[in-house]
Amino acid sequence: MTDKPDQQLGPEDEQSKRTAVRMRYGGASQVVTTEGTSCLALFSDLGRKTVRAEGRIKQPVDFREMFSTLYDVVRSDFRYVPRDRTAYLAYMRMRKQTAGMDVWQAQQAYFDWMSRNDPNAWLILDPVVTVHPDALMFEVFSKDEGTYAKLDIDWSAVDLEGDLECGTTSIDYSKALFDGVQRLRSYRESRLSIGRQAVALATKGEEEVVEKNIQVPDTWLRGFLQVQSAATLPRTVFQIAAIDLYNVLRQLRMQRDQKKGGRGIRIELSPGEPPRLVLEPWETVINTGAGKYTGRVPGVIRIWGRRRLMLLQRMLPLVDTIDIHVLGSGLPSFYVLRAGAFTMTLGLSGFTASNWAQAVSFDLLLPRGATDRAKQLLGDIANYLQDKWRASAAEIAKALGKEPKDVLQALQLGCQHGQIMYDLARDIYRLRPLVGAELNLDRLQFRNKRERVAHDLLAGDHVSIVSENRIHGVGLELTGKVVVAADKREYRPVIRLDDDGRVRKAECTCNFYRKHKLKEGPCAHLIALRLCHAREEERRRSQRDQKPDDIAVETRTFARRRGATEEVFQVSLERKRLKLRWGPRGQAVRVQSMVFNSAADARVAYFERVARLQARGYLDATSG
Repeated sequence: MTDKPDQQLGPEDEQSKRTAVRMRYGGASQVVTTEGTSCLALFSDLGRKTVRAEGRIKQPVDFREMFSTLYDVVRSDFRYVPRDRTAYLAYMRMRKQTAGMDVWQAQQAYFDWMSRNDPNAWLILDPVVTVHPDALMFEVFSKDEGTYAKLDIDWSAVDLEGDLECGTTSIDYSKALFDGVQRLRSYRESRLSIGRQAVALATKGEEEVVEKNIQVPDTWLRGFLQVQSAATLPRTVFQIAAIDLYNVLRQLRMQRDQKKGGRGIRIELSPGEPPRLVLEPWETVINTGAGKYTGRVPGVIRIWGRRRLMLLQRMLPLVDTIDIHVLGSGLPSFYVLRAGAFTMTLGLSGFTASNWAQAVSFDLLLPRGATDRAKQLLGDIANYLQDKWRASAAEIAKALGKEPKDVLQALQLGCQHGQIMYDLARDIYRLRPLVGAELNLDRLQFRNKRERVAHDLLAGDHVSIVSENRIHGVGLELTGKVVVAADKREYRPVIRLDDDGRVRKAECTCNFYRKHKLKEGPCAHLIALRLCHAREEERRRSQRDQKPDDIAVETRTFARRRGATEEVFQVSLERKRLKLRWGPRGQAVRVQSMVFNSAADARVAYFERVARLQARGYLDATSG
């Protein structure tokens, strides 16, 4: 137990930690154009293992559009920026100071000001490039720490020359390289060269070492590893057509987001029927045309951050099929877009901005720390992949003679530590060290010290839920009790969640909350209460499947579509009381409350109502 006195958990402890990443390239990656030929020269990191691949690109236009989409992802930032008069005043002051300058001097003054006041505006980490016997892969992560993208290029798209040197490195990805890629044309021969020397033509025989010393925020690295390792978790998979995604983007371009009414995409899945996409708040229904949903479990899943799908619009005309992998409402989702020899995997975090309420719940699904046995097994897997480069979990378990469950746990741990990559498009694992140096995993395990304290409080059974009060039309209000021995007192955090699991109100009796409210983020006690509720919900779900007779409190939401309207039915069990709410979505609902002589009678009526709704074709739309 490492809980500290509350007064020691101030914002000074939450300074943004950074990891130093040093990169040295034999030259600036660029596109060299000569008469009739364009050569994409990508210089690898001199500080890492030698990687080499050369050949002629068979489809330069497809390569151009896919590679440009990567650049759009790596520089994207969809975080909300509130209006601030301070920036306007700084702009006016700088304008007065530069009134007598020419264009070049004013531009330099602007760059100097930006480097002093917003250095993160220039932070774009170079792509991670992996050369394997079957494919070439580029991995990037966005500036807003919410979008992961991986481009796979099958070697059938390249006429290879010479032998491959497999491994993982980085390349210098600059605006000049992006501009050069735009000059690739189908009527001009296009070549690809990856390696330390790239092509002699690129440097014209001169030695030009490009060095980059980047202080990468630990939150960026943690987000990269978390989103990538989330692909290994159980998920729901369905397929849509490219025109379906185009219709989603078209609707988003034509309509403006509204603050009220929801800003997500509801996915309605019924076995044997095509998936339906519903855009909130306009309730626009898009019936997909790629085929029927082949899963066994019906349901409704809600995802957010849909504006980030705009990053795919450039490559969309080339796409053949789209596979969507969803973990659950508010959790990460993955889009696998296949276009012949090119495959783009786009991973989106649950929300565009980092949402602590959903993020801490998602972290419970990922491994926390590692036992010596898991570390040893991970080392054996890494040694095996040194020779094979890629393999499925079943192949690894068979080769090492280990239980598949233990192998999957070690593989997920390797993904979370940046040693192994899970190829979602091919359902295999690959050896891919994220950076050349070893990562400080202790620093990446938690976002900040408050989150570490919250997990310690939860592990020590110092957190409990005092009451759960469901307020009609508002959501669920949780009142908790957190006992901190170091402070010799207990705290009473209160959280109000809406029906989608998002926090609408949060307050606590601790000094940190009284001093900062939520401006510096939630206190450790609020995080601990949210974690406790997520763990309790998971226990209830497993209990519902294994021991339904022990359930005393539970709420489930069901939905059924009839034409353009959607009927919503909510069933709440509160010990001896059963509450029913139903009506069209977005309109006033009818409410019925029933009280039984015992909790057992109420529980029987609850499960009978649930079974009746499922028999009538209602989909389980319970958030979780």
